[in-house]
Amino acid sequence: MGAQIRVYRQKISSTTSMRKIFKAMELIATSRIGKARARVAASLPYANAITRAVSAVASQSEIDHPLTTEPEQIRRAAVLIITSDRGLAGSYSASVLKQAEGLTELLHAEGKEVKAYLVGRKAQAYFDFRNREYARNWTGGTDAPEFETAQEVGAALLEDFATDFEEGGVDEIHVVYTRFKSMVTQEPTVIRLLPLEVVEEEAASESDLLPLYEFEPETEQVLDALLPRYIESRIFAAMLQAAASELAARQRAMKSAGDNATELIKKYTRLRNTARQAEITQELSEIVAGADALAS
Repeated sequence: MGAQIRVYRQKISSTTSMRKIFKAMELIATSRIGKARARVAASLPYANAITRAVSAVASQSEIDHPLTTEPEQIRRAAVLIITSDRGLAGSYSASVLKQAEGLTELLHAEGKEVKAYLVGRKAQAYFDFRNREYARNWTGGTDAPEFETAQEVGAALLEDFATDFEEGGVDEIHVVYTRFKSMVTQEPTVIRLLPLEVVEEEAASESDLLPLYEFEPETEQVLDALLPRYIESRIFAAMLQAAASELAARQRAMKSAGDNATELIKKYTRLRNTARQAEITQELSEIVAGADALAS
């Protein structure tokens, strides 16, 4: 009986330590989520402005530019998958990877090859475990992304987009990430970056119609200058959205884990007390039995 009590004490102690860790991680995520949401909001004006500029060039000109023209045949697609570096965030990374698997199956059904680009250690571990190939991977700082990383990712994607298919190039680029809607709602999302599909974060009203522009120098040169910045801004915006989603998911997961740990501690405490009462009762019974034996 004493051994059983020791087991329960050890379980209570270990669960209490884990609850402290869960609480600390919940507090860290809570302290960072505000900054992450502020970064998402701060990125919108620039992203919307450059989106409008690219939209104006693409819609008001009739040029045949490789970045805005749908190719006759799409044979290979690039898929950028944005996950987290760390776990303990519930189903955050699993939901993104599931969405990416659905996109991959769809592209394969359309007869397209898929070339994967990974952001986050969770995506890398997922591909490594299954012995699946990927072109590039970036890890570190997924909960606080830097614009330099987005520039590097964008440059790699544009380089492969400009490369011929026979040399390993791609004909279109997709991004799979988690869109932050609220503290309780984060949605795995797929967008196609290239060939260009201009999608603003917020729908423009009739008063925000695109103005007419005269381009100087040539329209092709304007697109060559604008589109890399447009790709970088879209990728960075997706990374910021993913970071806010990761922190929100981790906060919820850690709160739930802490609550479960509290319930386990209560359960083990009751079991320990029951075992202790049973031990005391047995000892009293033995004492009474011994006293009766001596008296007789």
